[in-house]
Parts: sequence; C-alpha cells; structure tokens
Amino acid sequence: MRKRHRVISAAVTILALAGTRLPAADKAYTPPRTAGGQPDLQGIWEVRSSPDKDLEKAKGLIVEPKNGKIPYLPAALAQKKQNEKNSASADPLNKCYMPGVPRINLLAYPFQIFQTPDQISIAYEYIHNFRNIYLKRNKHLDGIDFWQGDSLGRWEGDTLVVDVGDLNDQTWFDKAGDYHSDMLHVIERYTRTGPDTLQYEATIEDPKTFSMPWKIKAELHRNTQPNARLMEYECHYLRDVAEAKKQGK
Repeated sequence: MRKRHRVISAAVTILALAGTRLPAADKAYTPPRTAGGQPDLQGIWEVRSSPDKDLEKAKGLIVEPKNGKIPYLPAALAQKKQNEKNSASADPLNKCYMPGVPRINLLAYPFQIFQTPDQISIAYEYIHNFRNIYLKRNKHLDGIDFWQGDSLGRWEGDTLVVDVGDLNDQTWFDKAGDYHSDMLHVIERYTRTGPDTLQYEATIEDPKTFSMPWKIKAELHRNTQPNARLMEYECHYLRDVAEAKKQGK
C-alpha cells in the first residue's frame, strides 16, 4: 500500500510539473537580420566601464591566460614598465594619435556600426576615427601599415569575425604602457547577445612581444535613447598632457 502511495505521489508530481513553466535553458540570442540577411550589428555601442587605464586591473577583461596577466616576454616586460613610468608624455593618446585595435573599442567613447553586403564600417566618436571591414577580400595588403590596421571580415554563424593585420607599432593597449610591436595581429569577434548587448572579443598575438596569444572579452551596450548620435570629440594635445600630469597618470 505504501509503495502504491509513492507511485501515485510521483505521478501527481510529474503532472504538476507538466503544468508548471520551468526556467528555460540558456539559449543563444537570435539577432535581427539586415535586408541582405546578415546578423544586424548596426547601432551606437559603448563599454559601460572603460578598462583603458590598465587592462590587467579591469576585472574579467583578460580571459586568457587564466591568471589575467598579459604574457610578456622578459625584455618586452621591461619596456612596458618603462612606458608606464613615462605614460603622461609617451602614451600615444596623449599626443592625439589614433588608438589602434583593440584599444579604440574599449575607450569611454561610443562608436556606430553601419552594414552593407560587402563592407561593414565603424565610425568612432573619438577624434573622428573610422574603420572599414572588408567582407569580399581575403588577403591583407602588402608593404603597408596603418594605425587601425587592415580589417578583413567574415561571418561564422551569427558572429562577425575580423582579421586585423598591417598594424603599425605606434599604439598602446592602455594608459599603463601595455604595448606591441609591428608583428601585432588581432582577431576580433562581434556577437549580439541580446537586443541591446554586443559581446566583443579580441585575440592578440605578437611573437616579438608576447610568449603566447592572449584574449580579452568585454560587453558593449547599445544606446537606445531617441535620436542618439555620435558627438564630435576633438583631442587637444597640450591640454590632455597637462591633465594627465595633474592626475599623476
């Protein structure tokens, strides 16, 4: 009798659960599509908390290696420390130079993505920067380098993968003096994770500077304000250097 009671109780529990809406399992977000059928990444995006002061001190930003440290070669680490010591005068941003990749996506300034079937363009509020990501070309240009690199894109499912090469050696990753050589190569990944969120990943390799590739991950948020637009930001070299010295950066 007791056994029969347990069976009936179990059956009642199953029936009760069948009528209960259980939490759904994690499911990848399905983004809207452009007229050309691409995942729609368009909009104005920005990090909520910029890690530009020091990538290593930004919680959860560096996801590989697991210790959250940039894997410098010994000589490169010594140069990084020298850069940090002289950051106020040596940081390229304090000279109004272009930030480079991936730093430009991590500044406290928004950027806007535009899409066509053949090309994705990104306009940045910071000193009128822009990038073109070419979807129909699969080889980097020879014998030339750029502050923002040469960006070649492709789709992997709903993720935009961008191969960034031809980068010069004049940019830093942050104000802490983290830097690279002319061998820098970056693979970016842009994935919509919700109506107003975009996951940004960048895998960074440079055999002259780092002992292994390293990876960062950050969440970008879409500006949903009515009539949102990019403002005009002008960099003023002397003012910014004076301010950096004042703040002890």
